[in-house]
Amino acid sequence: MEWTDEGIVLAARKHGERALILQLLTREHGRHAGLVHGGASAGKRGALQPGSRLQATWRARLADHLGYFSCEQLHNGAAALLDDPLRLAALASACAVAELALPEREPHPTIFAAISALVAALESSDRITGWGRAVVAWELGLLGELGFGLDLTKCAATGRNDELAFVSPRTGRAVSLSAGEAYRDRLLALPGFLIDSAATPSDGDIAEALALTGHFLERHVFAAFHRQPPASRSYFLDQLSRTLRSRDSKRSRPSMPPSS
Repeated sequence: MEWTDEGIVLAARKHGERALILQLLTREHGRHAGLVHGGASAGKRGALQPGSRLQATWRARLADHLGYFSCEQLHNGAAALLDDPLRLAALASACAVAELALPEREPHPTIFAAISALVAALESSDRITGWGRAVVAWELGLLGELGFGLDLTKCAATGRNDELAFVSPRTGRAVSLSAGEAYRDRLLALPGFLIDSAATPSDGDIAEALALTGHFLERHVFAAFHRQPPASRSYFLDQLSRTLRSRDSKRSRPSMPPSS
């Protein structure tokens, strides 16, 4: 058995002294694992970091075997983010979520395209509102691809599409401000940019949107494996929260009067 495909590294775990078991999200063969001989060496390990794009050839005697990868790096998605821990954490989060959520060896070309777009967004923008929107879109797209898409087109209670402000944590359907105000504490916030593509989100909107997608990932995806959210995603959200609190603190500090 043999095939060659383009893939994005989701994870690389040491196996023995020098080998790695590599998890790739490939364009045509889905999430696929394979052994990389010598992958733990200094010369190869740098090319096998989460987010790296590879041209990979997989070989095995039988289709159900683990098999072996031989890889050529096409692009190192993490290299441009090394000086920005928050964006690097966002990339690690997306890769970890994909590894856990996607069934093995089942093609998902839409998801491959989405995570490729996310890597590009992380590289091209250092603003949370720039790349953060791509992270949210990736997680919403993943939910939809797995059959758990949210319905944010109209109010679940009234059927109208005006003043949508909340999401039901049970059904994933939007709720209008008037219908949901009395139940605000039991509903999830719906940031406006998720229903208006022309709207510009704030940093806080990005955090709220990730709380929204995180709820449904936990409810429908992680719970199916009886697991908690990946540590990488929890770390990313913690770092995002710390960054936003730090920025808010700096903005709220009174300016010093000029010295006389």
